[in-house]
Amino acid sequence: MVQEQSDLCNEEIARPPTIIYLSLFFLLVCLHSLGAKYFVFSYPIVPGVSSFYLIVAFMIVCALWFGMWGVFAAYFGCVIGAGILSGLPLDVSLYWSVADLLQAFIPLIAFRYFHADPVLQTWHDLMVFMIFGVILNNLAGAIWGAFTLEIGGIISSAQLFNTMGSWFIVNIIVSGCIAPFLLYFVTPWMKTQDLYQGVKPLPSCYLKKHTFNKIRS
Repeated sequence: MVQEQSDLCNEEIARPPTIIYLSLFFLLVCLHSLGAKYFVFSYPIVPGVSSFYLIVAFMIVCALWFGMWGVFAAYFGCVIGAGILSGLPLDVSLYWSVADLLQAFIPLIAFRYFHADPVLQTWHDLMVFMIFGVILNNLAGAIWGAFTLEIGGIISSAQLFNTMGSWFIVNIIVSGCIAPFLLYFVTPWMKTQDLYQGVKPLPSCYLKKHTFNKIRS
């Protein structure tokens, strides 16, 4: 989307070297791993699942700031922190952690598709965030996470729906309370940084051209 906007306005967007993004990715994985491990260990429901999974809000925000770097950091952070370091088998951790990937990936795709601004300045932006960054993404993560834990033999079928419900409720509360605060107050500064890979508003030259064409038609 950023490239499309650049082409429309004949602008070139300079990007930092790939090594900088790899360093950012490594840092995010470390932070997500440590956060996931801490909250899963300190507030356990079942193995790998926390009753206070605060790190999920940061995973969502990082995805909206850093694009797919943030999404994959959420995945590998879950594999390491909530999975391997929390005692889950490696094979289970690899497919179970897709839950955290979905929780970060769904809002990123929705914001790009609906041209929503992560600063959440309008009702449109806020509705996109609430639907795709709080409800649907966490519902998808809870369903995937609970079922794969059962498939992997980590929880019993009797624990399935309690795990799913607890996962969903905890994450929507955390995501709905913390992520909007970070997006509203920190995103304006983050957009000024070269590392920002998130959604940007359509450029004014494109908006003027689009509006003019609609008037003519």
